[in-house]
Amino acid sequence: MIVIKKYPNRRLYDTSKSQYVNLETIKELVMQHDDFIVIDSKTENDLTKSILLQIISEQEASDQQAILTQTVLKQLIRFYGTDMQVFMRQYLEQSVSAFLERQDAFQGVMQEFMETTSPMNVFNQMMEKNMNIWQNFAGAGTPKPGASESKDTPSEEGDQPTSKPE
Repeated sequence: MIVIKKYPNRRLYDTSKSQYVNLETIKELVMQHDDFIVIDSKTENDLTKSILLQIISEQEASDQQAILTQTVLKQLIRFYGTDMQVFMRQYLEQSVSAFLERQDAFQGVMQEFMETTSPMNVFNQMMEKNMNIWQNFAGAGTPKPGASESKDTPSEEGDQPTSKPE
């Protein structure tokens, strides 16, 4: 587990890499599913939740990227201090987990589709279908390549039938 210490000057220090980091770096840890903890350098108190809320707050500042609308935030606030607070926390955790599982499953299906069906294969299949349709439309009465010629079809040399008419 990565230990990040928060110093009184508000700087964050990654002890595993021996370097200072910022909130963007912590966000990257979250995105990479890395385990970490943020602790106060003096008191050793766990500040992880506070830092995560700070990251969410910065993300929510932009209305275009916001997930938590004002309505949702107001509704969440109404659950604090009620008997339903614990149930709401469990519901939110389970709902987000289920959503992420479905998203991962969908991405897996799409990745498998793209791996087994490359864009060139899809394009080639479309071209083959289009060519077959065009050949069937344009040459409804002409023989297909490789088919034996009938005796009544004109030869390439003189365009005369090879059999005599009766």
